[in-house]
Amino acid sequence: MSLHPNRPGDSGDDLREGVRAGDRRSLARAITLLESTRADRHAEAQAILEALVPYTGGAVRVGITGPPGVGKSTFIESLGLALVEQGHRVAVLAVDPSSPVSGGSILGDKTRMEELAHHPNAFIRPSPSGGSLGGVAHRTRECLLLCEAAGFDVVLVETVGIGQSEVKVASMVDFFLVLLLPGGGDELQGIKKGVMELADALVVNKADGDSLAAAERTRVDYTQALQLIRSSTPAWTPVALQASARDRVGIDAVWSTILDHRQRLEAAGELERRRREQTRAWLWTLVEEGLQTAFRAHPGVAAEIPDLERDVEALKTTPAAAARKLLAIFRSTDAEG
Repeated sequence: MSLHPNRPGDSGDDLREGVRAGDRRSLARAITLLESTRADRHAEAQAILEALVPYTGGAVRVGITGPPGVGKSTFIESLGLALVEQGHRVAVLAVDPSSPVSGGSILGDKTRMEELAHHPNAFIRPSPSGGSLGGVAHRTRECLLLCEAAGFDVVLVETVGIGQSEVKVASMVDFFLVLLLPGGGDELQGIKKGVMELADALVVNKADGDSLAAAERTRVDYTQALQLIRSSTPAWTPVALQASARDRVGIDAVWSTILDHRQRLEAAGELERRRREQTRAWLWTLVEEGLQTAFRAHPGVAAEIPDLERDVEALKTTPAAAARKLLAIFRSTDAEG
């Protein structure tokens, strides 16, 4: 079935073959289908993805986050350019904040990574976060698999980094990197402990010019702070580095750290175990999302929600009692069916 009958090369088979051949245009169209809210297009995208799953899993998956102004896009472009110069094929899934009006991406990472975007061995896909928890677009994980099937051996996932939970991106990558600004103790105290616990490496960016000395002091502070945090695996101890994305200094050291981490986890069998756990968790996340969608679409439940919400707000009933009533309606009607 052709998605656009008047446009050749857009059938499911053609897109699948195009993705496997590493064609960036086919990859972009397949991702557009994945992100579509139309059931027919999304179903076709899922069929393409299922056929391509055997060709996934070969990339180094790196999640990158950090506060606004830290220079995430500049850092990712510098890292990406260094990698393509080494012969790697690099995909960047850059999750932008969503416009409250249109729902589309606000920042547009292709315009912020112009040099990398034009390289034949790079692929950049900005996607609106859609308000997704953790600043990760709803279909980011599936887009990552498509990029792997297209032959990209490094996939960088950039999150919004606006203070939301970063658990989701950490649950889909092999290496989680947190970018930080040169600063003193106040900034150190302001970093959420949870984010630091997820990090495999902290990188103090903008270590250049007048900020170079401050960056070194900050790196030392974070190195000491990391000693107080228990590592998620005995195979790796998180490290603090510094870099200048602007001057492209320290980028090679960051990549060497990522490779060292990968080698250590592979040797300990941790990488395979981590990916299996991530896949299993993803399964149950999708099940929970499907159940919630079915629950809210249930006619009996939908009819009761407005009144129960008002009762909860007015303290006429408790949230627990209201939830029990909604679940009872859902179960009883489902049982009758």
